[in-house]
Amino acid sequence: MQLPESGIHVQGLTKRYRRSEGGKGLLGLFGRKTVQTDGLIDANFGIRRGEIVGLLGPNGAGKSTTVKLLTGILTPDGGDCTVEGIVPWKQRKRNAVQIGVVFGQRMQLWWDVPILDSFRLLRDIYAIPGERWKKRLDELTEALDLGELLSVPIRQMSLGQRMRAELCGSLLHEPSTLFLDEPTIGLDAVSKLRLREFLKSENEKRGTTVLLTTHDMADMQALCPRVLVLGHGRLLYDGALNTLLRRYDSQHRVRCSFAGEPAFGEAPRGLTVKAQESEWEIVFQPDQIPVDEVLRWLLAAGQVREMTLTEQPVDELVAEMYADLHLT
Repeated sequence: MQLPESGIHVQGLTKRYRRSEGGKGLLGLFGRKTVQTDGLIDANFGIRRGEIVGLLGPNGAGKSTTVKLLTGILTPDGGDCTVEGIVPWKQRKRNAVQIGVVFGQRMQLWWDVPILDSFRLLRDIYAIPGERWKKRLDELTEALDLGELLSVPIRQMSLGQRMRAELCGSLLHEPSTLFLDEPTIGLDAVSKLRLREFLKSENEKRGTTVLLTTHDMADMQALCPRVLVLGHGRLLYDGALNTLLRRYDSQHRVRCSFAGEPAFGEAPRGLTVKAQESEWEIVFQPDQIPVDEVLRWLLAAGQVREMTLTEQPVDELVAEMYADLHLT
């Protein structure tokens, strides 16, 4: 079956790993057996050109296998896949020209030379015309705040600076598709915000397709309206991130303080009230008690001085989701 030539299209993609386990005898050569592990099993999904999609799942779920198949690093055991009309593992050079890849824990730029020299080498590798390369470099240097770092080797940079330099290197040849594997790992809050804003801008201005793999749910919420959830090598969910989180959003909290002593009426069923120093904490399940009912009950108790409504932490929601999907 001919797959579309725009975006990423995966049909029945399967990858299995095989390893030998020790046998008996002095060298362990007798009775050795081959053990098979499922990296990815019969995956089917499509990503439209210009879409930002998150790839979720615990360690060992198949996320890295998926990215390695889409970038042409691995060859599958079955199924089909195209990235902008190219089969990654069959046309590795052509695929490399149209994709950019950033691995949070691996560097593609040269360790001991100024990053400008690395960028010049990438210009030659990708055969980017001089004027086009200079214009693109200027754009990325300004957007990623790299002006004062062009003469600095990667080894002398902070982690946040390295990631900005890596992004620049991956985008110099103007790829149509960008694969990001844990791009904000180890970064401080300011560096994370800066990278997220840059990725949003790059996507909006150039229509770059982005597949983001991360354990940082704040990154997912900021960048990815849609997510793919993998578990034990299988695709378990493909849809809106908000829809998925709402399914497991079982507990909300309201913290409030009153100008005087509150006079609480009869609490709605299923709502709990706890006194915490000068504040009150109200815990309820939004699928059982509407938020507006809780707020009316609180406002009727007295003059509210301050009120904060917090949803269940996203990391807790993801942990519940993994447990429900038998991923833990």
